[in-house]
Amino acid sequence: MCTACACGTESAQAAATAEAGAADGRAYSVSGMTCGHCVSSVSGEIGKVGGVTGVAVDLPTGVVTVSGAGFTDEEIRAAVEQAGYQLASRV
Repeated sequence: MCTACACGTESAQAAATAEAGAADGRAYSVSGMTCGHCVSSVSGEIGKVGGVTGVAVDLPTGVVTVSGAGFTDEEIRAAVEQAGYQLASRV
């Protein structure tokens, strides 16, 4: 069971999401994600940031890759915090 949100999903069920390539994006380390619901929440909030065209989450490592242009690290931090998680660093 997910300890962060108690949604009942296993972390192995949700490895990655959406459509961002590591080569053309910024990577961030996000702490606290443990399941598919966590991934969905973080991806959804980051996806609302202006200029973001894609979000990919590697659940086992906690790395979130964001593609697009015109967004700031602070906007990404605020989106991650809105989802209930912590942006640990830019990778």
